Amino acid sequence: MDAQQRIDELVKTNDILLFMKGNASFPMCGFSGRAIQVLKACGVDTKNVKTVNVLDDQDIRQGIKEYSNWPTIPQLYVKGEFIGGSDIMMEMFESGELKQVLGTGE
Repeated sequence: MDAQQRIDELVKTNDILLFMKGNASFPMCGFSGRAIQVLKACGVDTKNVKTVNVLDDQDIRQGIKEYSNWPTIPQLYVKGEFIGGSDIMMEMFESGELKQVLGTGE
């Protein structure tokens, strides 16, 4: 299975999926750390978030950028839909939109 197929499988089989550097317990860059904090602030239990450490797999690290046509990591997917990186997550959190997408809002 190539990287694109592996990514596609992950995206389609996980409700909340975050491609990041490190993991939820130990983010390895500030942007990944911020993405986790935003999810927590939205009321998401990080145990329910599937994280993929792109530092462990160079094919995934490059492949995810091609898959989403988005140049940076982290990348958040919710129910198969690409949401964005940490800046987009932050903007959506501030507007209340991210809670709606995640199903944690009113």
